[in-house]
Amino acid sequence: MKWIILGIAGALEITWAVAMKFSGGFTQLIPSVITAVSYVASAVFLALALKNLPLGTAYAIWTGIGIIGTSVLGVLLFRETVSLPQWICIALIVVGVIGLRLLSSE
Repeated sequence: MKWIILGIAGALEITWAVAMKFSGGFTQLIPSVITAVSYVASAVFLALALKNLPLGTAYAIWTGIGIIGTSVLGVLLFRETVSLPQWICIALIVVGVIGLRLLSSE
């Protein structure tokens, strides 16, 4: 259950980051509200996961989920460009997140 909670926290991190991009510098009401609510919810779920997971592992996975998700959605939703070296680095983050999960004793 702790890993599911951490996954929810990561998904909410992606949500607030993407909503923030849509908010236009907090000039759009609905995306701004989604940003604030999902930001707080992400922190709450991360705190819940930290009750049963090591800080370093949980935080690295949480931020890794955010990096991976926002990078992919940046390309899909906002037509952002990512170079091959950047994709390689993102792939290394994916490997790191998977490795942390598989090698965790939790």
